[in-house]
Amino acid sequence: MLSLIVNPHAGGGRAGRALPEVQDRLTSSGLEHHVEQTDSLAHARELAVRAAVGNELAVAFGGDGLIGAVADALRSTDGVLGVLPGGRGNDFARVLGIPLDPLAACAVLKDGQIKQIDLGQVGHSTFIGIASCGFDSEANRVANETRLVRGNLVYAYGALRALAGWKPARFEVRLDGDDDVHVITGYTVAAANSGAYGGGMMMAPDASLSDGLLDIVLVSHASKLRFLRSLPAVFKGEHVKDPNVQILRAREVEVSADRPFTMYADGDPIGELPVTVRALPAAVKVMVPR
Repeated sequence: MLSLIVNPHAGGGRAGRALPEVQDRLTSSGLEHHVEQTDSLAHARELAVRAAVGNELAVAFGGDGLIGAVADALRSTDGVLGVLPGGRGNDFARVLGIPLDPLAACAVLKDGQIKQIDLGQVGHSTFIGIASCGFDSEANRVANETRLVRGNLVYAYGALRALAGWKPARFEVRLDGDDDVHVITGYTVAAANSGAYGGGMMMAPDASLSDGLLDIVLVSHASKLRFLRSLPAVFKGEHVKDPNVQILRAREVEVSADRPFTMYADGDPIGELPVTVRALPAAVKVMVPR
């Protein structure tokens, strides 16, 4: 039995509009299910725990924020996470190879296999994708507040708006409690559990969901024009060739800055700097393609 946990407003209402067809596809595939609609991450967590207790597959149908909330709820249970992409970015599904069309993704719920994956953690909160701060803090804030742009383009719009007023920040980054501190002046510090964010931006192209480590991406200062020209390369992960981009790996990273920043993960605020980000190895089970 599937517990279909749906945010009908995800992706500008995409999930809600697709729900009847998704239910038809599940039924025609022989997958018994019931629908639990929610517009609250706290409520979604409650529904996920209830599904796990009832030995049901907890299927998150919405954006990465909803998927992350369901994953967080399941990490203290034997429950399994199912994913139907219905948000703006759908980066978690993209990285796992789950079709971005929710109807096609139904096949994974029927014929997929269970895999244990890592989560990232900031304080008491967890995330599935990438936690980042600095320039990304401003870009995420703009993307979340705008009503002018919809779909994947909202992230590009957020980046362009953020770039207009951006001033370089100084970051201090400590890995695994080492005495040595990495100091950079520039744009962004990101701790990647997964490889993608922002609707297909491959910020950490070699990040693994099952290695127990975070890929730490440091983006140092470059001119705004050069930074702007490099943005398209992020969608192919080719930005890592730039000399102002450095990638490290660690189980834990401490991040501070010379001015206040909110760290965002899976599109939502997750903490205020200074923060410590940790990898939680094999934290949750998820249904993935064979």
